[in-house]
Amino acid sequence: MITWEYALLVRRRVPRMHEAGWELTYTWYGPDGQVLDVTPYGDTALAHLNRAGSQGWELASVTEDTSMQGSSELHRYHMKRSRTTGGPPRQRIRSSPRAVRRN
Repeated sequence: MITWEYALLVRRRVPRMHEAGWELTYTWYGPDGQVLDVTPYGDTALAHLNRAGSQGWELASVTEDTSMQGSSELHRYHMKRSRTTGGPPRQRIRSSPRAVRRN
């Protein structure tokens, strides 16, 4: 049986702490509950999506938080990949042939 596991890549644009301007940060929320700052792995969303794709992840959807007012923006990249569980598919149990009545 094929089941899915899901992860989330979040892109945030936030004000820089020690200089003027903005910076992008990327956070990975894994299917096991692990939260990782993956910003050092790339400077664009495409770099992060390609990296996830090479690990078997597929982009399922993208959402943007439009309630964020000018100071920051938030994009969520919803990822999924298949995972096989339970071994091979179960075979159907066939009933035994009916006994034929002869008169």
